[in-house]
Amino acid sequence: MVTARSRNLHEIPGPALRYNPLMSLIEQIQNDITAAMKAREEQRLSTLRMVKSALKNREIDKMAPLDEKESQAVLATLIKQRKDSVEQFTKGGRQEMADKEAAEIVLIESYLPKAAGDAEVLAGVKAVIAEMGSPAMKDMGTVMKNVMARFSGAGMRVDGKVVSEAVKRELAGK
Repeated sequence: MVTARSRNLHEIPGPALRYNPLMSLIEQIQNDITAAMKAREEQRLSTLRMVKSALKNREIDKMAPLDEKESQAVLATLIKQRKDSVEQFTKGGRQEMADKEAAEIVLIESYLPKAAGDAEVLAGVKAVIAEMGSPAMKDMGTVMKNVMARFSGAGMRVDGKVVSEAVKRELAGK
C-alpha cells in the first residue's frame, strides 16, 4: 500500500493552472488547495485560501450557491483590488509587496476564462460602432454597453477601463 508518507511528494503532478469550465470554481480551487498543501507551496496556498474565502463570503451574502458568472465577478474584483495594491506598493517603494500582489494576480487569473487583448478590444469597439452607424460622444454609454455585452456573450473577459479608453479614442476620432 502506498501512503502519502512513502511517496515522494515532488513527483505528484501539480494541478493544471488554467481555467477548467467542466468543474465548479470552488471545487477546482479546493482541489488546488489540497495539491498546494501537499507540495508545501505556502504563497500559492495562502492565495487560494483567500480566493476561496472571498467566494464563500459572497455565497453567504447571497444566501444561495454562486453561478459561474458571479464567481468570475468575485475573482475579477479580487484582481482589480490586487492591481490597485500593486500600484500603491510601487508608489510607496515596497517592491517586494508589489511583486507578491502581482504573483497573486497571475494565480487568480488562471481561474478565469481568457482575457481579450487590446487588439481584440479595439476590433470589438470598431465593429459595434460600425453596427450603430455613426454614434457621437454622447452615445458612449450605449456603445460601452453593446461592447461589453458582445464580449460577455463570447465568453471573454474584458477590463471595462480598457474598453472605455478604446471607445473614447474611436468616438473622438470621428
